Amino acid sequence: MGAAAAGTWRLGDLTVNRLGFGAMRLTSTADGRPSDGARAIGVLRRAVELGVDHIDTASFYVSDLRSANELINSALGGPYPDNLVITTKVGPGKDANGEWTPAARPDQLRGQVEENLRQLGRDHLDVVNLRVHAADSVAERFGVLAELRGAGLIRHLGVSNVRAHQLAEAMAIAPVVCVQNRYGLGIRGDDELLAECGRLGIAFVPFFAIVGSRTAAIGAGGGTAAPGEEAEVVGEVARAHGASPAQIRLAWTLHRGPHVLAIPGTGDPDHLEANIAAGAIRLSPAELARLDGLGALAG
Repeated sequence: MGAAAAGTWRLGDLTVNRLGFGAMRLTSTADGRPSDGARAIGVLRRAVELGVDHIDTASFYVSDLRSANELINSALGGPYPDNLVITTKVGPGKDANGEWTPAARPDQLRGQVEENLRQLGRDHLDVVNLRVHAADSVAERFGVLAELRGAGLIRHLGVSNVRAHQLAEAMAIAPVVCVQNRYGLGIRGDDELLAECGRLGIAFVPFFAIVGSRTAAIGAGGGTAAPGEEAEVVGEVARAHGASPAQIRLAWTLHRGPHVLAIPGTGDPDHLEANIAAGAIRLSPAELARLDGLGALAG
């Protein structure tokens, strides 16, 4: 069944398989070297063959040689598959000196939207997430995106890296179809926000869902088990399913609710196949209880 094995959810009027693909890892290798462009294009095309119809990207996913958006355009554009939903982000950008800044000014957002359109070769963007920095107010910048939505440049809006009050602030301005936050088995600070999104019918889209708590400990909120204990429990469940720990982390993420999507990213064809296969893993109630309990051990 490929990506369809995990079921579907709706982003506004767009239906997507809950197991998608994140494009951040397409532009460079794990050690920071620019990726092989032909290999990255092959991974994208294979992802679509496996049923992926939701790709997450951003114009700031770049290396010295290429951008993720342009790779997506080269691999899948001209024309794009009718069912393909591309979600992108705006917010981070460059200042007058060419240095990256975490939050664009409101007057810079239209330019960021237009740059995504140019790189992707599209006349509108399916979903645009406003990436928020720290505890900033979202109202003025989200209002700009709402205006661009009204002008037809954007179909749906979402928010990223937000707290509950920021989501409420955005929803008072325009409909929100997704929340994209750092979350996973080892990063449990957003359990309540995830549940609230379910009550509101909003997709919750974790990024970095595969990382363990040792990696997640820097800058992540919420109690988790010690890294060694977490790895031991995940490893035992993985062996029971003949799966990898990363696949179990993805499966657990998808089990968090029917509104939870997963967007694992990779530039490796084998890792892609493994990530997609995780959508078919069904964890037992006892296994879910063990994995869920890891979040309470240090809390």
